[in-house]
Amino acid sequence: MEQIDYFIRRFLLIIPTFIGITILCFGLIQFVPGGPVEQIIMQMKGIGGAGSTRGAESTGSVSERQRKDIEAHFGFDQPFYKRYYKWLVTDRLGMKMESYKFPNKNAWQLIKERFKVSLVFGITGFILSYMVCIPLGILKALRHEKMFDLVSSIIVFAGYALPPFAFGMILKMFFCGTVDGLWNIFPVSGFCSDNFLSLTFWGKTTDIFSHMFFPVLCYVIGNFAVLTLLMKNSLIEQIGKDYIRTVLAKGGSFTRAVWGHAFRNSLVPIATGFGSILTVMFAGSVIIEQVFEIPGMGRLSLEAIVGRDYPVFMGILSLTSILGLVGNILSDFIYVLIDPRINFQKN
Repeated sequence: MEQIDYFIRRFLLIIPTFIGITILCFGLIQFVPGGPVEQIIMQMKGIGGAGSTRGAESTGSVSERQRKDIEAHFGFDQPFYKRYYKWLVTDRLGMKMESYKFPNKNAWQLIKERFKVSLVFGITGFILSYMVCIPLGILKALRHEKMFDLVSSIIVFAGYALPPFAFGMILKMFFCGTVDGLWNIFPVSGFCSDNFLSLTFWGKTTDIFSHMFFPVLCYVIGNFAVLTLLMKNSLIEQIGKDYIRTVLAKGGSFTRAVWGHAFRNSLVPIATGFGSILTVMFAGSVIIEQVFEIPGMGRLSLEAIVGRDYPVFMGILSLTSILGLVGNILSDFIYVLIDPRINFQKN
């Protein structure tokens, strides 16, 4: 009953937490220089962009009336609380707001276009990370301080020391034909080839695999060391506890003690990341997507930030905030499934 009350409180806390996050970010972007109002004024003055061709004909200044009209067009003439209420309720978390950078498209339409690509990369990277790191961590724990543990530790730390985006650039340079004389095995960029629709089923499968291989590999490298060492240390800690020694003292085999008792308890720290399954569509690194020119959510968020596309940025922020908050609750729920002895009580 206490656990049910705990989860009910956590779900109820999502609302004020979400409002706090969005109010803070919504307020901050109002003061960031280079917003849509400033960009249009610069174009009218003929400073850069499309406005540069009109610079010679421009008077070089914008009247106060013109500035107020531009602010009214974007809604910046309204008080903060009215703008936030419109974003939250009328525009449905900003999803119905039209993008500043992409005409005739609202935030939800842009997110939906990139959603599938990021979902495929996110789920693939998430599953592979745990499929590789958990068994490797178990092997390292069972062969602690042996040759396998030493060699694998060198590989793990080497991968951890190399930033994923730098690793991606190296792979791209050597295996994507970006440098003359080197191998041209994998495609340089994108999610699929230009002739994707004309390919057979097997051709489409291999085409997507070839485009996904390096980006997913870079994503896994970013979580490789942390998950592997966390699994290893957690299992070693469980093996050294009294209940394992009791199992061995009663005649139980070491294999039974590890797999029947220690393994399940060692998964409790690993379960911290299980809740992130809800945010896997946003899990791809912004820089990795930029390096491989993948049209995913990470790249969209970067474009929204650089282009001061506030509706798209706030739409992505609201969606990731909700999924992240629910994911944290999911992690706690998985804690209880793994170890029913865990009891969430108020201090």
